Amino acid sequence: MFKKILIANRGEIALRIIRACKELGIQSVAIYSEPDLDSLHVQLADEAICIGPAVSSQSYLKIDRIISAAEISDADAIHPGYGFLAENAHFAEVCASCNIKFIGPTAQAIRLMGDKNSARDCARKAGVPISPGSDGTIETEAEALRIARKIGYPVMIKAVAGGGGRGMRIASNEGSLVQGYHSARMEAEKAFGNGAVYIEKFIVNPHHIEFQVFGDDHGRVVHLGERDCSLQRRNQKIVEECPSPLMSPELRKKMGDASISLCQSVGYTNAGTIEYLVDDDGNFYFMEMNTRIQVEHPITEEVYGCDLVKQQIQVAAGEHLSSYVVEAQPRGHAIECRINAEDPEKNFQPCPGHIELYYAPGGRGVRIDSHAYAGYPIPSHYDSMIAKVIATASSRTACIHRMSRALNEYMITGIKTTIPFQQAIMHNEAFRQGKYHTGFVEQLLRDGVPVMR
Repeated sequence: MFKKILIANRGEIALRIIRACKELGIQSVAIYSEPDLDSLHVQLADEAICIGPAVSSQSYLKIDRIISAAEISDADAIHPGYGFLAENAHFAEVCASCNIKFIGPTAQAIRLMGDKNSARDCARKAGVPISPGSDGTIETEAEALRIARKIGYPVMIKAVAGGGGRGMRIASNEGSLVQGYHSARMEAEKAFGNGAVYIEKFIVNPHHIEFQVFGDDHGRVVHLGERDCSLQRRNQKIVEECPSPLMSPELRKKMGDASISLCQSVGYTNAGTIEYLVDDDGNFYFMEMNTRIQVEHPITEEVYGCDLVKQQIQVAAGEHLSSYVVEAQPRGHAIECRINAEDPEKNFQPCPGHIELYYAPGGRGVRIDSHAYAGYPIPSHYDSMIAKVIATASSRTACIHRMSRALNEYMITGIKTTIPFQQAIMHNEAFRQGKYHTGFVEQLLRDGVPVMR
């Protein structure tokens, strides 16, 4: 087992990894940019090293500084979390060349499956259904127009690297395609250092279903069910739940078997998530794979009774998948709300600043993953998520009521948050009946759903 792990990330996921390290008896090293000096992960790690200024390209994306921090601190492994360098194959290779274990899949698997275009090709070869689209990356505006005319509008322009909704644009005609093609490339280049994009048919109002997969170095691959991530705004997830209200046992088996088959075909190890679009008739299409731990992993942990981050570390150290993961069976229901420092009444405008009062909800079945606290200064340089509320109960109905109660208890002053909007979703009748899709949130906003206070 590792003696010391450097966490190449920030915020709540860095704190989540530090907690897993402590439970495994492993020393932790936090890295931080200058404005993150007061972040909780810096305070709770065994060691902390500043690696640069606020801008990510000079700190959290600076591979040489991160490796230097690992070498100075004698860390023998690096956990990348999600975002930043988590799906960067070159970073994984650099770690290996410096004899530092990268806690995640191999560089080869990241290249194959982290690149959305090659992932589609792997899925096609493994017999997993994919939506119509380009056979590779789109190099020119003219090529983009040709492909879109062939498969028909609307289409989705997507960055081959990264995630989080960046580098994605929907185009319904040639004008919006040209504009979206260039803006998606520029956004992807800025966010991931890779401006390559591809095009696929946009399926109107599908369900966004993702399967949690896990593989070890001994040839074992399992899945731990699905999460429904259809509640999104501008391709950014707001609320997720496990299991999906759409799912039947038959569809879960088909999608789970397809997910395992795809992982086995590329020799995938460690944690990953395979994402699908599913229509109302149960037809599913491979969308992409995230070769990392997901933001919403806690709802799978709560339903399946396992610790995915600890399992990541154990598998990276060469251990077999734990029996509690291999034999895990779902129990109950879990919902996660991502709490962002944004103002729902002002088009979700980011609200960086100092938190004045901070009181997190508690009680049975409520989990809070957060790096926030009273007095915490929220930087304007990074993602606006400050917390995740996870509610777990014996049934979906009970889980919705528990989440509503938890959101009502959550008190954060000094900034605006998305809590009132998520509270409104919990009270929405269509959501309560499980009748929603990827266009549901935008529809609520167009209809002027009242933001609860």
